Amino acid sequence: MSEPLLLIPGLMCTPDLFALQVAAFAGERDVMVADHMQADDMTEIARQILDGAPERFALAGLSMGVYLALEIMMLAPDRVTRLALLDGKARRDTPEQLAARHALLKLADDGRFMEITSQLLLPRLVAPGVVNEPVLRETILHMARDTGEAAFRRQMNAIINRRDYLPELPAIACPVLILTGELDVITPPECAQEMAGRMATAKLVLLPGCGHLSTLENPRGVNVQLREWLVNT
Repeated sequence: MSEPLLLIPGLMCTPDLFALQVAAFAGERDVMVADHMQADDMTEIARQILDGAPERFALAGLSMGVYLALEIMMLAPDRVTRLALLDGKARRDTPEQLAARHALLKLADDGRFMEITSQLLLPRLVAPGVVNEPVLRETILHMARDTGEAAFRRQMNAIINRRDYLPELPAIACPVLILTGELDVITPPECAQEMAGRMATAKLVLLPGCGHLSTLENPRGVNVQLREWLVNT
């Protein structure tokens, strides 16, 4: 059996984010989706994930999952055999981005939690051409409902207070896949390019016509790249 694969979802995302990746790879290896909803600090969440993870594993994260994957690389690099960073970034937020995050928390304060995804985030999470695709839309809304307001607040606090991972990237020596949708407006291609430029072992892939939630929008394209990454030595 090949090395286990550990997947870490994004903000307000559940294992549904990786349903088609689990289906593609579970026949050849153990595939786990991390629980990232129980703490409000990035280091503590990463430690909780490590406590439940195999001794050594391939690690992939999307969006918030990228922050957690990089946090894990800071805490336990010897346990990670290879690293995939999907639709994410390593640097801290700008003041404008922090203000936008606090505005989302204010919506939750005002009793408008579900509007965060349905009205504000969803048009930015996927490419314009698929934003009204019924199954995709319902999957995203369902993940937000399943996450719930309390876990959303914990996740957002962890994101707001995370460290800057950029200075740590050159020390990462395992095989790295950096993949981003070309139409991602939340963590656009320049974020992926910035990360790739700091890691000697990184392969950069930009998926055409794809937005931020690449594993849902273009699962076949993502899986092709993940399969190549999983056998890369």
